Amino acid sequence: MNAAVVKALEALGVDCAVRAVSNGADWQVGRGAPIVKHSPIDGSALAEFAGADVTQVDAAIDAAAEAFLKWRVVPAPVRGAFVRQFGEQLRKYKTELATIVSWEAGKITQEALGEVQEMIDICEFAVGLSRQLYGKTIASERPGHRLMEQWHPLGPVGVISAFNFPVAVWAWNAAIAWVCGDPIVWKPSEKTPLCAIACQALFQKSLAEAKGVPAGISTLVIGGADVGKQLTASPKVPLVSATGSVPMGRAVAEVVAKRLGRSLLELGGNNGMIVTPSADLDLAVRSIVFAAVGTCGQRCTTLRRLIVHESIADELRDRLLKVYAKLPIGDPTAAGTLIGPLVDEGAAMQFDAALAAAKEQGGVIHGGGRVTENVPNGGAYVRPALVEIDAKAAIVQHETFAPILYVMRYKNLDEAIATHNNVPQGLSSAILTSDVREAELFCSPAGSDCGIVNVNIGTSGAEIGGAFGGEKETGGGRESGSDSWKQYMRRVTNTVNYSRDLPLAQGIKFDV
Repeated sequence: MNAAVVKALEALGVDCAVRAVSNGADWQVGRGAPIVKHSPIDGSALAEFAGADVTQVDAAIDAAAEAFLKWRVVPAPVRGAFVRQFGEQLRKYKTELATIVSWEAGKITQEALGEVQEMIDICEFAVGLSRQLYGKTIASERPGHRLMEQWHPLGPVGVISAFNFPVAVWAWNAAIAWVCGDPIVWKPSEKTPLCAIACQALFQKSLAEAKGVPAGISTLVIGGADVGKQLTASPKVPLVSATGSVPMGRAVAEVVAKRLGRSLLELGGNNGMIVTPSADLDLAVRSIVFAAVGTCGQRCTTLRRLIVHESIADELRDRLLKVYAKLPIGDPTAAGTLIGPLVDEGAAMQFDAALAAAKEQGGVIHGGGRVTENVPNGGAYVRPALVEIDAKAAIVQHETFAPILYVMRYKNLDEAIATHNNVPQGLSSAILTSDVREAELFCSPAGSDCGIVNVNIGTSGAEIGGAFGGEKETGGGRESGSDSWKQYMRRVTNTVNYSRDLPLAQGIKFDV
């Protein structure tokens, strides 16, 4: 097992005997199919263990359901105090958790640290939220009556997360769900099981220091698609929050809808940016490069499509190519590296296939290809590609989870917005401009059709204070900040008659 990962896990209290299931304070050996995990950095062995089977999934759900009966009546500020304790554990072990993220997901150190910081930030947000779960008082049409709304805990929340943000997405859900009174049943990506185990270990550290917190508010089941299906189908899980591909999201939504449950979906992003003639090109280059190649193009908010006015397209392309030629690619744990590996060989094959398709469809490819020099052996390292292509090319409609940036040209802003919106996905978007009219149009109902609309910044790097999510095939879900907490609760409308009369609504007379 990798020495750096072993050291980090030991600091968190996890021994090398990896176990796939936790119903709170315990650990259990899985009884399902084997999971073998190698690092995307160099192919080194990280873990091999048996995953959970469906009976263990049911047991984890039962533990969460039992915990819910106690957790739902704990005052929300007290629940927030536990989240504060968990946030302190994250601060204490930030470096260790980031180390595991780097070795298991292939993120450069700064991005791994940033992901753990997101966890800390959402805990802070949730602590404040625990005193702001406000309802409304509504004017009643009936004298002597009070009409109001309350928000109550919903129940166990199933979380299915992806490899690219192996700890932050769980924390977005967990911190908010906990203060709302809901336990979490987590099925992480089988590509990043150790990240999930590390998070559960930090939960257990917090649990040991807390009083009156039921252990079942955080359960963990690591396994394959069968585990996810079992979790999704359970009527004891009123909300399933799933992050991943569009096909996965469709499957989850269908199963949850059949039992009339709720689904919160964060799916594909085919994110676009419009660069207008008035844009600051120095700012443009910086924002484009991070958005397009950060995390080796494996963010759901990665910039995939660059729509540039024809008057500046050549200059911007040439500037980008100069930067692309100098990008440091290699070991993500080494100082100075900006681009680490793709998560596995399968992702690299998809990268190659997309570039081949783009070439067949008339694209002019700059960069691309495998990187074999000055990188660790055993990893799937690629050179980011910039592809000049017609906006009508079929490949532009699809998201390839890799560092490919399709560059298209436009003549007027209406054309650019139409091109931008003409894809099935609708997660993140941006416009770079110095013209307030262009900026406001892009943010208006006639502008971007995405859930995230940015001006003079890239498509990636969302803050936790705003609700995160998108429209169309992105799924329509919202996580993290703003009022996304309402998805984790059930709304109750109360009518209280404090008079001695019984007037009926709408003036109905029904005397007996």
